[in-house]
Amino acid sequence: MSNLEDRPDAVESTTHPARGIEVMSPRDVPLGGPRAMTVRRTLPQRERSLIGAWCFLDHYGPDPVADTGGMNVPPHPHTGLQTVSWLFTGEVEHRDSAGHHAMVRPGELNLMTAGHGISHSEVSTADTTVLHGAQLWVALPSDARDGAPGFAHHAPEAVRGAGWEARVFLGSLLGETSPVPTATPLLGAELVLAAGTELHLDVDPAFEHGVLVDTGVVSVGDVEAKQHELAYLSPGSQRLTIEAVADARLLLLGGPPFGEAIVMWWNFVGRTHEEVVAFREEWQAQVLDDDGAARDPGDAGGLREGAAHERVVADSQLVRPGRFGVVVGDHSPPIPAPPLPNARLKERR
Repeated sequence: MSNLEDRPDAVESTTHPARGIEVMSPRDVPLGGPRAMTVRRTLPQRERSLIGAWCFLDHYGPDPVADTGGMNVPPHPHTGLQTVSWLFTGEVEHRDSAGHHAMVRPGELNLMTAGHGISHSEVSTADTTVLHGAQLWVALPSDARDGAPGFAHHAPEAVRGAGWEARVFLGSLLGETSPVPTATPLLGAELVLAAGTELHLDVDPAFEHGVLVDTGVVSVGDVEAKQHELAYLSPGSQRLTIEAVADARLLLLGGPPFGEAIVMWWNFVGRTHEEVVAFREEWQAQVLDDDGAARDPGDAGGLREGAAHERVVADSQLVRPGRFGVVVGDHSPPIPAPPLPNARLKERR
């Protein structure tokens, strides 16, 4: 899920330099359609593009599906990244071109590796009445970004203490370690804190961290972060203190500074403008006819012998084979790429 375009991200941020903490506010981004589902985007921003290898943070809900239509994202491509899906409420069906079919459920990690190229779709289930969660991207380093696509699922056990509960879905925290391998060191955890709880966390001093507040208000190193805000902490600390001013739920993300410049546009993570342009051209070649129009399955299936009104509709009628593959089991029309901006895509660090 994404609608990333290369443009300045006009959001507010407040920096507390003495404490190495920056608090960022999100901007609302509609995903499209007459009843567009709106997400809150906190990364990338004008002044900060990455926290470790985390390069994209969308946070949404709670959305009543009867009003918004829920999530209905048809097949679309990715390269050079991993998608991390984490839900608080609801259920989403995932299908991809590597043949993975899985459900995204609350408290369970679904991590899809795009690598060289993959396409996938995400649709909230018919039983979902409220949708609430986060969609996150991780940039892959140069030695892993052209690898094979893949998929991992992990349902972390809850760890509990006085006034708090945690689920560690990537990396290590509070004595728990996720079994899901990552291309760079990462931390990803959901924390739930009762009002007045002060949680002291031993963390890697080489990591920069982000605290994304889902509900409530927290104090991070004596700096307040309100609901939907993202608090950024620079590397150097071995202990992170989070206090719940009110009952709170948050995502704690981290990793060492990525150290590579990336170019992000739409659903692609590359290294140069030219590379991203080539990704776009390859996707368009898979989903558009020679005249530039979206592929029409009406003339492609052929009629079954003896069944004049029944058509054979195959995935390949709407998407040709190519770098991004064909989503297995999803016959919905894919999303063509938007036009490129009239300027070179900028590197992000």
